[in-house]
Amino acid sequence: MTAFRETGWAKINLALHVRGRRADGYHDIETLFAFVDDGDGIEAEFADADSLSIDGDFAEGLTAGDDNLVRRVLALLRMRYGADRVPPLAITLTKRLPVAAGIGGGSADAAAMARLVRRHFLPELGDAQLARLVAPLGADIAACVASATCLGLGTGDELSALPELRLSGTPALLVNPRQPVATGPVFAAWDGIDRGPLFTGADLRAQLFAGRNDLQRAAIAQCSAIVDVLTELGALRPWLARMSGSGATCFALFDAPAERDAAAAHLAQGRPDWWQMAGALR
Repeated sequence: MTAFRETGWAKINLALHVRGRRADGYHDIETLFAFVDDGDGIEAEFADADSLSIDGDFAEGLTAGDDNLVRRVLALLRMRYGADRVPPLAITLTKRLPVAAGIGGGSADAAAMARLVRRHFLPELGDAQLARLVAPLGADIAACVASATCLGLGTGDELSALPELRLSGTPALLVNPRQPVATGPVFAAWDGIDRGPLFTGADLRAQLFAGRNDLQRAAIAQCSAIVDVLTELGALRPWLARMSGSGATCFALFDAPAERDAAAAHLAQGRPDWWQMAGALR
């Protein structure tokens, strides 16, 4: 039987500046999205009715019902384009990314499902149109559709390409202390101080060095292990280390794959209880 496959690429926020609270309860942000060339797996086959099964290291506790974002994307696209174009599918989601980890796992999976449907059944849809369709399901989903480095404004769904950020292939290491951090409470605990916009300039590293994650203090209040992760990563001499999203995953960027691999080996020996993923930016 034919199987369709797609990857939910891990998302990182190279910088995340919170600029203000909105009346609707969301926040205006400025963020630099980037994506690592590894993540969750989606596989689908033709079926008589939709179904979803979940396996992998982080499957425990996840529900496979109609409220799962993967199933919601499939239902949304079928409602928009009809059952004759979007057939029933038996889906398997392999969770390799930790949950509530600041790397867009649920959003990445939803976007992967959207890309899978587009590739095999709705090939006329471009990234921008597909992103607009699925964006109402979650703020990060729009960026995850293309899974390419970009600037996110508004709630993160107003996207602009950044071709000047030549980051593709940059060795990256993601590390999580295996402690979930809920996004809502972290945003709610933001101190309300607007510390200014993203810096833009010709010098890529200066631009990234000037960035920050305005949610880090609130996330650390919920998960003090973030401090340990950032301390360990900083000692491994990456050119940039920072917390992603609302935490607790932190990332480190290196100049060479050998440096990343040596850092990964060191952490695997010293902190075998931590989750890590070594890859490169897409």
